[in-house]
Amino acid sequence: MADGSLRIRVARKVFPAAGGRPEHPVLKDIAIDIAPRSFVVITGPSGCGKSTLLNIIAGLDSDYEGEIVLGGRDTKVGYIFQSPRLLPWRTVYENIALALPDRDPRHARIEEMLSQVGLAGFGSQYPERLSLGMQRRAALARGFITEPDVLLMDEPFVSLDDPTAQALRELLIGLWTRRPTTVIFITHDRTEAVMLGTRILRMSGANATISQDEAVRLSPSERTDPAAVLAEERRIFHEA
Repeated sequence: MADGSLRIRVARKVFPAAGGRPEHPVLKDIAIDIAPRSFVVITGPSGCGKSTLLNIIAGLDSDYEGEIVLGGRDTKVGYIFQSPRLLPWRTVYENIALALPDRDPRHARIEEMLSQVGLAGFGSQYPERLSLGMQRRAALARGFITEPDVLLMDEPFVSLDDPTAQALRELLIGLWTRRPTTVIFITHDRTEAVMLGTRILRMSGANATISQDEAVRLSPSERTDPAAVLAEERRIFHEA
Protein backbone atom coordinates (compact mmCIF):
# COMPACT_ATOMS: atom_id res chain seq x y z
CA MET A 1 0.00 0.00 0.00
CA ALA A 2 1.33 3.46 -0.92
CA ASP A 3 2.21 5.84 1.89
CA GLY A 4 3.84 8.75 0.03
CA SER A 5 7.34 8.22 1.42
CA LEU A 6 10.37 8.49 -0.86
CA ARG A 7 13.97 7.30 -0.79
CA ILE A 8 16.08 9.25 -3.28
CA ARG A 9 19.61 8.20 -4.12
CA VAL A 10 21.40 9.80 -7.07
CA ALA A 11 25.10 8.99 -6.94
CA ARG A 12 25.82 10.61 -10.30
CA LYS A 13 23.98 12.30 -13.14
CA VAL A 14 25.86 13.48 -16.23
CA PHE A 15 24.65 15.03 -19.47
CA PRO A 16 26.57 13.20 -22.21
CA ALA A 17 28.99 14.89 -24.57
CA ALA A 18 27.31 16.46 -27.59
CA GLY A 19 28.14 18.88 -30.39
CA GLY A 20 31.83 18.78 -29.66
CA ARG A 21 31.29 19.69 -26.02
CA PRO A 22 32.46 17.41 -23.19
CA GLU A 23 30.09 15.62 -20.85
CA HIS A 24 28.53 17.84 -18.20
CA PRO A 25 28.24 16.57 -14.60
CA VAL A 26 24.97 17.75 -13.06
CA LEU A 27 24.28 15.91 -9.79
CA LYS A 28 26.33 13.89 -7.32
CA ASP A 29 25.85 12.16 -3.98
CA ILE A 30 22.18 13.09 -3.56
CA ALA A 31 20.68 11.17 -0.62
CA ILE A 32 17.22 12.24 0.58
CA ASP A 33 14.58 10.42 2.63
CA ILE A 34 11.15 12.06 2.55
CA ALA A 35 8.42 11.33 5.07
CA PRO A 36 4.80 10.90 3.98
CA ARG A 37 2.68 14.06 3.64
CA SER A 38 5.62 16.42 4.02
CA PHE A 39 6.02 19.51 1.84
CA VAL A 40 9.65 19.51 0.71
CA VAL A 41 10.99 22.51 -1.19
CA ILE A 42 14.17 22.19 -3.23
CA THR A 43 15.84 25.52 -3.88
CA GLY A 44 19.06 26.78 -5.36
CA PRO A 45 20.36 28.95 -8.21
CA SER A 46 19.02 28.59 -11.74
CA GLY A 47 20.73 25.79 -13.66
CA CYS A 48 21.92 23.87 -10.60
CA GLY A 49 19.95 20.71 -11.49
CA LYS A 50 16.71 21.11 -9.55
CA SER A 51 14.44 20.24 -12.48
CA THR A 52 16.77 17.43 -13.53
CA LEU A 53 16.39 15.90 -10.08
CA LEU A 54 12.61 16.27 -10.24
CA ASN A 55 12.51 14.51 -13.61
CA ILE A 56 14.56 11.66 -12.16
CA ILE A 57 12.12 11.34 -9.24
CA ALA A 58 9.20 11.35 -11.70
CA GLY A 59 10.76 8.57 -13.75
CA LEU A 60 11.11 10.82 -16.80
CA ASP A 61 14.91 10.49 -16.75
CA SER A 62 16.43 7.06 -16.12
CA ASP A 63 19.97 7.87 -17.29
CA TYR A 64 21.64 8.23 -13.88
CA GLU A 65 23.45 6.19 -11.25
CA GLY A 66 21.27 5.47 -8.22
CA GLU A 67 17.69 4.58 -7.39
CA ILE A 68 14.35 6.10 -6.48
CA VAL A 69 12.26 4.02 -4.08
CA LEU A 70 8.60 4.95 -3.68
CA GLY A 71 6.81 4.06 -0.47
CA GLY A 72 4.56 1.38 -1.88
CA ARG A 73 4.05 -0.50 -5.11
CA ASP A 74 0.88 1.41 -6.02
CA THR A 75 2.22 4.91 -5.36
CA LYS A 76 0.54 7.50 -7.59
CA VAL A 77 2.78 10.35 -8.70
CA GLY A 78 1.45 13.64 -10.09
CA TYR A 79 3.47 16.35 -11.83
CA ILE A 80 2.66 20.06 -12.21
CA PHE A 81 5.06 21.70 -14.66
CA GLN A 82 6.18 25.33 -15.09
CA SER A 83 3.74 25.63 -18.00
CA PRO A 84 0.09 24.80 -17.21
CA ARG A 85 0.06 22.44 -20.25
CA LEU A 86 -3.68 22.68 -20.85
CA LEU A 87 -4.91 21.33 -24.18
CA PRO A 88 -6.23 24.38 -26.07
CA TRP A 89 -8.96 22.45 -27.90
CA ARG A 90 -10.54 21.19 -24.68
CA THR A 91 -12.43 23.12 -22.03
CA VAL A 92 -11.06 23.63 -18.53
CA TYR A 93 -13.45 20.93 -17.26
CA GLU A 94 -12.33 18.53 -19.98
CA ASN A 95 -8.65 19.21 -19.27
CA ILE A 96 -9.14 18.23 -15.65
CA ALA A 97 -11.27 15.21 -16.56
CA LEU A 98 -8.47 13.89 -18.77
CA ALA A 99 -6.41 13.24 -15.64
CA LEU A 100 -8.99 10.68 -14.47
CA PRO A 101 -9.94 7.26 -15.87
CA ASP A 102 -13.31 6.97 -17.57
CA ARG A 103 -16.20 6.46 -15.13
CA ASP A 104 -13.98 7.32 -12.18
CA PRO A 105 -16.24 8.60 -9.35
CA ARG A 106 -13.92 11.59 -8.89
CA HIS A 107 -15.41 13.09 -12.07
CA ALA A 108 -18.28 14.15 -9.82
CA ARG A 109 -15.85 16.29 -7.80
CA ILE A 110 -14.47 18.35 -10.68
CA GLU A 111 -16.91 21.22 -10.21
CA GLU A 112 -16.16 21.23 -6.47
CA MET A 113 -12.43 21.33 -7.21
CA LEU A 114 -12.91 24.20 -9.68
CA SER A 115 -14.74 26.09 -6.95
CA GLN A 116 -11.92 25.42 -4.47
CA VAL A 117 -9.35 26.96 -6.84
CA GLY A 118 -11.54 29.99 -7.62
CA LEU A 119 -12.70 28.86 -11.07
CA ALA A 120 -16.37 28.23 -10.37
CA GLY A 121 -18.29 28.88 -13.58
CA PHE A 122 -15.19 28.62 -15.80
CA GLY A 123 -15.33 24.90 -16.53
CA SER A 124 -16.83 25.47 -19.99
CA GLN A 125 -14.18 28.02 -20.98
CA TYR A 126 -11.20 27.22 -23.22
CA PRO A 127 -7.68 27.92 -21.90
CA GLU A 128 -7.06 30.81 -24.31
CA ARG A 129 -9.88 32.73 -22.62
CA LEU A 130 -8.14 32.53 -19.23
CA SER A 131 -5.27 34.55 -17.81
CA LEU A 132 -2.02 32.73 -17.03
CA GLY A 133 -2.88 32.84 -13.34
CA MET A 134 -6.26 31.22 -13.99
CA GLN A 135 -4.62 28.57 -16.17
CA ARG A 136 -2.30 27.75 -13.30
CA ARG A 137 -5.30 27.47 -10.99
CA ALA A 138 -6.69 24.91 -13.43
CA ALA A 139 -3.35 23.06 -13.38
CA LEU A 140 -3.52 22.91 -9.58
CA ALA A 141 -7.05 21.53 -9.78
CA ARG A 142 -5.90 18.87 -12.25
CA GLY A 143 -2.96 17.98 -10.01
CA PHE A 144 -5.06 17.51 -6.86
CA ILE A 145 -8.14 15.87 -8.43
CA THR A 146 -6.16 12.65 -8.98
CA GLU A 147 -5.33 12.47 -5.26
CA PRO A 148 -1.67 11.58 -5.85
CA ASP A 149 0.45 10.07 -3.09
CA VAL A 150 3.36 12.22 -4.31
CA LEU A 151 2.93 15.54 -6.14
CA LEU A 152 5.92 17.03 -7.96
CA MET A 153 5.80 20.76 -8.74
CA ASP A 154 8.40 22.49 -10.93
CA GLU A 155 8.25 26.27 -10.32
CA PRO A 156 4.50 26.39 -11.05
CA PHE A 157 4.21 30.11 -10.17
CA VAL A 158 7.25 31.43 -12.02
CA SER A 159 6.80 34.53 -14.24
CA LEU A 160 3.59 35.61 -12.51
CA ASP A 161 3.18 39.08 -11.02
CA ASP A 162 3.64 39.20 -7.25
CA PRO A 163 -0.06 39.51 -6.22
CA THR A 164 -1.09 36.60 -8.47
CA ALA A 165 1.79 34.41 -7.32
CA GLN A 166 1.00 35.18 -3.67
CA ALA A 167 -2.67 34.32 -4.18
CA LEU A 168 -1.70 30.99 -5.74
CA ARG A 169 0.71 30.19 -2.90
CA GLU A 170 -2.08 30.76 -0.39
CA LEU A 171 -4.38 28.64 -2.54
CA LEU A 172 -1.81 25.83 -2.58
CA ILE A 173 -1.44 25.97 1.20
CA GLY A 174 -5.22 25.62 1.49
CA LEU A 175 -5.41 22.69 -0.93
CA TRP A 176 -2.53 20.87 0.79
CA THR A 177 -4.02 21.51 4.24
CA ARG A 178 -7.36 20.02 3.18
CA ARG A 179 -5.75 17.01 1.54
CA PRO A 180 -2.17 16.50 2.77
CA THR A 181 0.00 14.66 0.28
CA THR A 182 3.75 14.40 -0.17
CA VAL A 183 4.85 17.43 -2.19
CA ILE A 184 8.26 18.11 -3.73
CA PHE A 185 8.29 21.71 -4.92
CA ILE A 186 11.04 23.38 -6.96
CA THR A 187 11.73 27.11 -6.69
CA HIS A 188 14.60 29.59 -6.69
CA ASP A 189 12.47 32.04 -4.67
CA ARG A 190 13.55 31.85 -1.03
CA THR A 191 10.45 33.59 0.33
CA GLU A 192 8.22 31.17 -1.57
CA ALA A 193 10.27 28.25 -0.25
CA VAL A 194 9.80 29.32 3.37
CA MET A 195 6.12 30.18 2.99
CA LEU A 196 5.24 26.79 1.50
CA GLY A 197 7.68 24.20 2.78
CA THR A 198 7.82 22.11 5.92
CA ARG A 199 11.41 21.28 4.92
CA ILE A 200 13.89 23.06 2.66
CA LEU A 201 16.68 21.35 0.74
CA ARG A 202 19.26 23.71 -0.73
CA MET A 203 21.29 22.64 -3.76
CA SER A 204 24.60 24.21 -4.67
CA GLY A 205 27.71 23.62 -6.73
CA ALA A 206 28.38 23.10 -10.42
CA ASN A 207 28.09 19.35 -9.86
CA ALA A 208 25.26 19.88 -7.41
CA THR A 209 24.60 18.15 -4.15
CA ILE A 210 22.45 18.98 -1.11
CA SER A 211 24.28 21.64 0.89
CA GLN A 212 21.54 22.40 3.45
CA ASP A 213 18.60 20.49 4.91
CA GLU A 214 16.43 22.59 7.21
CA ALA A 215 13.01 22.21 8.83
CA VAL A 216 10.70 25.23 8.55
CA ARG A 217 9.44 26.44 11.93
CA LEU A 218 6.22 28.17 10.96
CA SER A 219 2.68 27.47 12.10
CA PRO A 220 -0.09 27.40 9.46
CA SER A 221 -1.19 30.93 10.38
CA GLU A 222 2.39 32.28 10.24
CA ARG A 223 2.79 31.12 6.63
CA THR A 224 0.62 34.01 5.45
CA ASP A 225 2.26 36.53 7.82
CA PRO A 226 4.96 38.38 5.82
CA ALA A 227 6.92 39.32 8.94
CA ALA A 228 7.03 35.74 10.23
CA VAL A 229 8.03 34.43 6.81
CA LEU A 230 10.81 37.02 6.50
CA ALA A 231 12.20 36.18 9.96
CA GLU A 232 12.25 32.47 9.14
CA GLU A 233 13.83 33.15 5.76
CA ARG A 234 16.63 35.06 7.46
CA ARG A 235 17.15 32.24 9.96
CA ILE A 236 17.31 29.50 7.35
CA PHE A 237 19.41 31.35 4.81
CA HIS A 238 21.59 33.10 7.42
CA GLU A 239 20.74 36.62 6.27
CA ALA A 240 21.10 39.63 8.52
